[in-house]
Amino acid sequence: MNGTKHVAVLMGGWSAEREVSLSTGTACAQALRTAGFRVTEVDVDRKIAETLAALAPDVCFNALHGPIGEDGNIQGLLNIMGLPYTHSGVQASAVAMDKPMAKQVFAKAGLRCPEGVVCSVEDTLAGGVYEAPYVVKPLNQGSSVGVHIVRQGDNHPPVASNWGFGDQVLVEKYIPGRELSVGVFDGEAFCVTEIISKHGFYDYNAKYEDGGSIHVLPAELPDEITAEALSMATRAHASLGCRGVTRSDFRFDDTEKRVGDLYLLEINTQPGMTATSLVPEQAAFRGMAFPELVSRMVEEARCEL
Repeated sequence: MNGTKHVAVLMGGWSAEREVSLSTGTACAQALRTAGFRVTEVDVDRKIAETLAALAPDVCFNALHGPIGEDGNIQGLLNIMGLPYTHSGVQASAVAMDKPMAKQVFAKAGLRCPEGVVCSVEDTLAGGVYEAPYVVKPLNQGSSVGVHIVRQGDNHPPVASNWGFGDQVLVEKYIPGRELSVGVFDGEAFCVTEIISKHGFYDYNAKYEDGGSIHVLPAELPDEITAEALSMATRAHASLGCRGVTRSDFRFDDTEKRVGDLYLLEINTQPGMTATSLVPEQAAFRGMAFPELVSRMVEEARCEL
């Protein structure tokens, strides 16, 4: 049955996360071929509608990262064209990508997030918008693009001189402790992974360079924190109306002599999907091989009509 189904793997694009997307797309295409699908790899450009009309695939596997592929734009196009696609739809994708808006939804769902404010780049450069240590983030990027920590005593500006992510930033209280991540597939959480970065901070380089981080799964945590992380991830997924695969990222502050508090940082509706990425690792831990995972994603793909 899979051999008769034509899957177009959408990858690349022109966002800051292009290279990450190409890695995800190549890995997913290979896994889908292993699962028996007929696959075409599509490097997305501004003629993507014409390309897809000519290809006429049965399903689009969305392996894009960042703006256009992750913020509801490509999802809207595929809805118009009537092409089923993997991952979340327009609204869930758009809200998840808008970090301040997602935090508002999470707060209404009773999910604990770090305190934060949206302010202009100009005010951030002037200083005094938040007491250090704090984290500066673009409003709508993924893969930790543009994210950095401002610590007490730093003598460099809180926003880089070549900042290219709009005239506003999200400034959040820095949460000390441990980095955790939970993958969710069709509303069910896989497990909790602890990420130990060799950079001291799980930034873009730690995520994607070989040996930049160590993944410990299942994370060695108090039972109640494991249960809370799994619950918060599934609730975050449901609160935005996500479907398919998502990954929720957390900080666990256990720096004091107590159990500690868990904070939801964000949800990623287009998580990295190579065989060694966090979500496929968790799926494998639960007994679901990578080709099976992407195959199930394709079988459950749909568009919103």
